Amino acid sequence: VQLQASGGGLVQAGGSLRLSCTASGNINRVKVMGWHRQAPGKERELVAVLTHDGSTGYGNSVKGRFTVSGDIATKIVTLQMNRLKPEDTAVYYCSAHLEPGQVVIWGQGTQVTVSS
Repeated sequence: VQLQASGGGLVQAGGSLRLSCTASGNINRVKVMGWHRQAPGKERELVAVLTHDGSTGYGNSVKGRFTVSGDIATKIVTLQMNRLKPEDTAVYYCSAHLEPGQVVIWGQGTQVTVSS
């Protein structure tokens, strides 16, 4: 499985961005796809996940502002980010979680910068 992320950029506080993650290869073992982010000097943190049955989950800091959508079977998952804040500035990574084996595949990061 390989992941390709796109859609990052520079936006003013209060604005919106949309990230997309496209998977390629054999996704039969992919049970969850999602997004994590890492800001300079901080640990990577969960942003949002989408499971193979359509369930979603969010990190506390983005609940109510970000929406993850898509369908793992179609290999595309998107992250709509609204009401962006400067503290959302980070490199955003797409992830795929495979079972069995608890394997995590990471895509290349895409930079999101929110100016105040």
